[in-house]
Amino acid sequence: MSLHLSPPAFLNKICLRADPADLAARLAALPRPMVFTNGVFDILHPGHVRYLAQARALGASLVMGLNSDASARLLGKGPDRPLNRELDRACVLAALESLSLITFFDERTPCALLEILRPDLYVKGGDYDIESLEETRLVRSWGGDACAIAFVDGYSTTSLVQRIRT
Repeated sequence: MSLHLSPPAFLNKICLRADPADLAARLAALPRPMVFTNGVFDILHPGHVRYLAQARALGASLVMGLNSDASARLLGKGPDRPLNRELDRACVLAALESLSLITFFDERTPCALLEILRPDLYVKGGDYDIESLEETRLVRSWGGDACAIAFVDGYSTTSLVQRIRT
């Protein structure tokens, strides 16, 4: 017996960068305050899940700017990174209840995407100096704010990759 199932609803959280009008419509439908975060999220681990849940708790919706594969390679994480392709990473992230919308950016930083989204709050993990980030200055320029969420020790994609390889 074969079942014909429709695609999971969580896939609707993924907004491809090819259609700016679609992104604008989806943003308009999100409740405010809107929180924004970004990253590669190559191998999802409990540190990521906790971080994203905490970020969502800071607002009514959480938008993820996901580094595209090309963008991730600009970050110098290694020639074989990311391990998971961008659409695969987006699919896994979309299944999390904490995320409202996921879209992509191709540059080294999400500044161009932030200009479009104009979130109320920009959030990064505590392993970043939030005050030194260009993104912080940008979000504050229109009256938004930025904060760092405490880093969860013991979880790192880089350390997971090293452990797998040994």
